[in-house]
Amino acid sequence: MRLLTSIALLLAACAGTAPPATIENTSFDPRLNVDLPASTKTADGLYYRDLVTGTGAPLTAGQMVSVHYVGALPNGTVFDARTGSAPTYDFQLGVHDVIQGWDEGLLGAAVGSTRQLIIPPSLGYGPYAVGGLPPNSILVFTVAIVSAQ
Repeated sequence: MRLLTSIALLLAACAGTAPPATIENTSFDPRLNVDLPASTKTADGLYYRDLVTGTGAPLTAGQMVSVHYVGALPNGTVFDARTGSAPTYDFQLGVHDVIQGWDEGLLGAAVGSTRQLIIPPSLGYGPYAVGGLPPNSILVFTVAIVSAQ
């Protein structure tokens, strides 16, 4: 099995493309406060951790959710944010209004929580360069759940 993995990596290198990075072998900027051992890993490879635990009802699929958030790359570069006095970002959870990592990672979080999502490329934008994000980007979101209906 190791030989097959080595051959696959060698062929990818020769073709000029490297396999996508994994969350586990990625170095995260300390400012992001990523703590994989303290996080929960889903079957799809998403990691999540409540930085603040809210006291509201847990989120369920189909709800309209209002959040503030910051999205960053592992090197700490913020690529999107809606925080502070900015209007909330509103979306319907679980119906593909947002990337799959949000639909999966926010389910069950309590209103009032701030949840960190570490999203693998397969649950983000995959092999596509989107809005200045490189292909196969691992995404780190800090999402403050303001309300849900």
